[in-house]
Amino acid sequence: MPTVSLAEVSPALALGPLDGRYRKDTADLIDHLSEAALNRNRIIVEVEWFIHLAQNSVIPGVRTLTTEEVAGLRAFAEGFDADTIATLAAHEAVTVHDVKAVEYTIKEALVALGADDLSELVHFCCTSEDINNLSWALGIKGATEQVWLPRAEALIDALADTAEALAGVPMLSHTHGQPATPSTMGKELAVFVHRLRRQYDRIAASDYLGKINGATGTYSAHMSAVPGADWPRLAQTFVENSLGLTFNPLTTQIESHDWDAELFADIARFNRIAHNLATDMWTYISMNYFKQIPVAGATGSSTMPHKVNPIRFENAEANLELSCALLDSLASTLVTSRMQRDLTDSTSQRNIGVAYGHSVLALNNLVKGLGQLAINEDVLAADLDANWEVLGEAIQSVMRAAGLQGVPGMENPYEKLKELTRGKRINQADLKEFVAGLGLPEAETERLTALTPGSYIGVAAQLAQAEVADWRASQN
Repeated sequence: MPTVSLAEVSPALALGPLDGRYRKDTADLIDHLSEAALNRNRIIVEVEWFIHLAQNSVIPGVRTLTTEEVAGLRAFAEGFDADTIATLAAHEAVTVHDVKAVEYTIKEALVALGADDLSELVHFCCTSEDINNLSWALGIKGATEQVWLPRAEALIDALADTAEALAGVPMLSHTHGQPATPSTMGKELAVFVHRLRRQYDRIAASDYLGKINGATGTYSAHMSAVPGADWPRLAQTFVENSLGLTFNPLTTQIESHDWDAELFADIARFNRIAHNLATDMWTYISMNYFKQIPVAGATGSSTMPHKVNPIRFENAEANLELSCALLDSLASTLVTSRMQRDLTDSTSQRNIGVAYGHSVLALNNLVKGLGQLAINEDVLAADLDANWEVLGEAIQSVMRAAGLQGVPGMENPYEKLKELTRGKRINQADLKEFVAGLGLPEAETERLTALTPGSYIGVAAQLAQAEVADWRASQN
């Protein structure tokens, strides 16, 4: 059957879901990691390098810029828009070189500003990678600090709110899938707050490195043109003061990308912890520990109208896996470049936005998913009441302490409890009878007799509350 070519439909259709179905979740990244954002950052870097050279009188006899010219150049860079994109595209169609197209576009702006006598100062002593590495660093820095970190913070905030609300709600733990020492739901969620916080802090403290040292990192063209200038110092002050990046003093033609790999590994680790959260929440929902709050008008299943599916957590799980796969690939690919330069990094870097996009989409879904849950305390309580054997740990621990204090008859506490509880279901009466016959001091007998699975939670609530308070204090 003949079909219409969707590639010819106007406006153009997106190939990938991040620019199509999920665009509203990921659109903020376009300002930092799209092709257009890369070109805008290239213009910013070129303009700032131009200003840096002119205003520091690096080349003897070359005039400095007027205040109006500096303001006009920066306004041109900041005003990057659809017209600028079209101009760049027209130049690149001729040059078949994206950075050269940027150079020509800036030179046209200089003509408009009446500063074309300085046009050869544009891209002075630069190789394309001098501009590209700094542009990518600016884009990644912006995407991380302005988009990704706020989404990560929103997730930790949502978790912290839930952990605080459920700090004292007891639940049966499961180690190896089997009933285990009770905890509270809030404490278990606070564990994720703590884990995610550590990675968040590492990512927030990331360095974004850059260089501007020529075709093989030797300042050869610079020294040939102006041998009297202190080019390494000029490069460092430009990278640090003009662009707000961290200077890399020693490279080949390319900046080595080690910092990219470090950052991507940290984000991937955050992703994996968030993935663990998604699978745990999915499991708690399947156990009916949480009820999902239905969304008006939403369909859970096309054939089973009773269902409310945990789609937010499932979506997050899949997108975190995609993000990690890309981040892992980028981290391993970018740190290798044959001798002084190959181009494998160039095409790889264009997928950084995709890696970030899948992560941001997942974090958004986790926040939404957490907001659509209500704790099912009746189910939690029933589960605890059906598993009195978990108090065997408490009883044998009290017996050990009593035996160490000289109370007779406390030998082999673990073995006695194993005989009572292993592979068996016992109830409150069974346990009460067992404790009464142990010969413990009266106070210990009364304490153990009063203990229930729901009260055997140690300091879980306090641990959760302390973690939440610490997170909130760190954000102030």
